[in-house]
Amino acid sequence: MNVERELLEPVPLCDDRGRLNPDAVGWSRRPLHRCNLRGHWLRKKRWNYWAITTETHLFSLTVTDLDYAGLGFAYFLDFGTGDFTEQTVLHLLGRGLTLPDDVEGEVRFDDEKMRLYMYDDGETVRLTAASPDFGGVPMQADFTVTRPPEQESVNVVIPWSRHRFQFTSKQEALPARGEVRLGDRRIPFEGFACLDFGRGVWPYRGFWNWAAASGVQGGHTIGLNLGGGWTDGTGMNENGFVVDGRVTKIHDDLNFEYDPADFMRPWRIRTRETDQVNLLFEPFFERVARTDALVVRSEVHQMIGRFSGWVTTEAGERIAIERVVGWAEEHRARW
Repeated sequence: MNVERELLEPVPLCDDRGRLNPDAVGWSRRPLHRCNLRGHWLRKKRWNYWAITTETHLFSLTVTDLDYAGLGFAYFLDFGTGDFTEQTVLHLLGRGLTLPDDVEGEVRFDDEKMRLYMYDDGETVRLTAASPDFGGVPMQADFTVTRPPEQESVNVVIPWSRHRFQFTSKQEALPARGEVRLGDRRIPFEGFACLDFGRGVWPYRGFWNWAAASGVQGGHTIGLNLGGGWTDGTGMNENGFVVDGRVTKIHDDLNFEYDPADFMRPWRIRTRETDQVNLLFEPFFERVARTDALVVRSEVHQMIGRFSGWVTTEAGERIAIERVVGWAEEHRARW
């Protein structure tokens, strides 16, 4: 099992020719990378994905720049009723959106059909979304996400090559409060937020599994980030979890065991060489998102459900997980 290098100082992701900076390869407990992407026409990918979960609802908003197209999308799920609404707006050549090089900063997606806004000052994050026609009714969402001062996260560079690489910051278990308005309905949110911040230069074809969850267990606040597929063979992975703000980096790769003919069947997620992670994921909702627009084709099966099992911290403490809300997904893309 490879033990990944931990980075302790700020570092640029790329050199002055737009290639991967070898000094940037590693992981860190806080975002240290400046994602100074350049060149690589059509292959650069940038996104900020946020999801806010409670015991009863989920709301998500994303701004993505694929280098030749920009996407803004938002979705809402009521766990009790199964009511689900999703809206996606595409802009050619990424017009009408703003994405910074760093995790902190301002993100915007402006369109008459939907407006998304994210502002991160390092301590507090403001998230808003608005649409005049979100499944037939007006939608407004407004959240405040708090990043506790000592909160750690999983930040890692995946090095396929000097010309193909990805930086990701996965931030789990961030306290969040807010409200979603759907027509005359007002749905209060008090739970946890998850950030998936990605900046990189990708091959045309991609595949990944990703699982994430946040909740309170036995008096501990826990956030999981688990992945696979896209990192295989690189010597790095995105696997880790936080307990009361302290991150444990999982250096072992994971096996995602599920039935691609029936994603609603239970999933097993386990470390390959150790017993550090042993989780059963039981879905209760399947979100399917397909895009087929010229050169962009993708299919996502994002399963919303609950995790049970255990994880073991770097100090050797086994943390029991019992029915924590989160998701697990399979994503295949040509982009």
